[in-house]
Amino acid sequence: MESKVKLIGIIQCDFAKERCSGFGCVNSFTKRIDAFTKYPLGAEIMVVPFNCGGCPGRRISRTVSNLVKRAKKKAEIEKDEIVIHLASCMVTDNGHYPPCPHLDYIATILKRKGMKVKKGSYKSKTATARREAGLYEPFDWDGE
Repeated sequence: MESKVKLIGIIQCDFAKERCSGFGCVNSFTKRIDAFTKYPLGAEIMVVPFNCGGCPGRRISRTVSNLVKRAKKKAEIEKDEIVIHLASCMVTDNGHYPPCPHLDYIATILKRKGMKVKKGSYKSKTATARREAGLYEPFDWDGE
């Protein structure tokens, strides 16, 4: 699947974005590290970060629809060439918050839109150390 991906959307937590620039997520994608290791380095893949719009993910449906429409119209990227990553701030115990309490609802929205979804983006060293110390819940970086 990763070889035919032409666009990755990274959905970030609206609350976390009040503090976070999103640099870690985009840097991880650019270097193909953390949750992006399966995408070939040097492959022409566009990354589009955006936030959820606040609880319970109120902007996701509209933004994903717009992303799919714009990708097709402006870059000739088909929906099956798009993967949505739920950012680490949404799916892991981390320095911002515990995992998003609305993940099931958000997954339902994305499924109804026919999107491929993966969990995780940036792998914080601090959060990793806290997971290893048992302070944060474990996270399966190889899972879907």
